[in-house]
Amino acid sequence: MNTPIAKIVVHLVERRAELGRAIDPPHRQVVAAAVLTLDGWHADAPLESLYEVGAELGTLLTERARWALDVEPSAIQAYGKAAVVGTAMPLEVAAALLHPRLGRAMRACLPGATSLIPSVAKRAAPGAGVDIPLHGSVDMWSFDHFDTVSLTIADSPAANEIVLAVALAERGRPLARVRPD
Repeated sequence: MNTPIAKIVVHLVERRAELGRAIDPPHRQVVAAAVLTLDGWHADAPLESLYEVGAELGTLLTERARWALDVEPSAIQAYGKAAVVGTAMPLEVAAALLHPRLGRAMRACLPGATSLIPSVAKRAAPGAGVDIPLHGSVDMWSFDHFDTVSLTIADSPAANEIVLAVALAERGRPLARVRPD
């Protein structure tokens, strides 16, 4: 991969209780994120070279996230993706990384995953948080799997950086009980 990865961050959240009630087994979500340094990008720069970078990072980050959960690929029930661009980066760079190929690469790592992957993109200064939406990996309308996981990296993104993240969960929300009408 020619894209300079400044660092990879893996953030695991394990909920063992929800409003004083024990959660057994624990509810686990993970975010694997890469901080990329992209110097020289401007608003009208061609984006096509980023499509393949998105695919490569989709595979790399999905495998890192699954490794952190220590489960088989088929155990993943929910997923999402996000990008946070630094203040000197065009927001369209986030879209070029997230949409054309990253999702396809994620699904290829997760047998049975077929639904659209929810995403969010924004521009922010270092230390800004991002809330990554999660949906069911097989059924994007599974209410039990509508969830969010948050990520903050204290020193990223710098003005010329992008934080690209993949989020996975092995089950739906703890104590989920919302049902459709």
